[in-house]
Amino acid sequence: MIRVQAEPFDAGAEIEALTHGRTDVGAVVSFQGIVRAEEGGERLTALTLEHYPGMTERELERIEAEARARWPLQASLIVHRYGRMTPGEPIVLVVTVSAHRQAAFDAAAFLMDWLKTQAPFWKLAETSAGAAWVEAKASDDAAAARWQ
Repeated sequence: MIRVQAEPFDAGAEIEALTHGRTDVGAVVSFQGIVRAEEGGERLTALTLEHYPGMTERELERIEAEARARWPLQASLIVHRYGRMTPGEPIVLVVTVSAHRQAAFDAAAFLMDWLKTQAPFWKLAETSAGAAWVEAKASDDAAAARWQ
């Protein structure tokens, strides 16, 4: 399941909704990304994420389908925000649910690595030095390469 939304989310409530009443699972792994207070050595005042509605959802669905094809997941969830966010706010949530922990851990790591490199979001960082688009990082590409 994927959602792209402007509103903040409650990670605990999302996990509870995804797993409530389930007895077929043995592992739930979650990752919540939070807006940092620093970007490129400058104090961050806000981060704005832009995306193309429709295209973004299709790409997130493709990424999630790839994880489900690789690992035996009973459920998965990606919630990704867009719009203007300030430091400390949640930006992304990935939850994987499986009978066994290794599949849940691997699928969650895969999803985050691919979201960082494949998801069509553009980040505008507002800092004390002004506003600038955030460039892709070689370290994110290297992390994603391990799954190819």
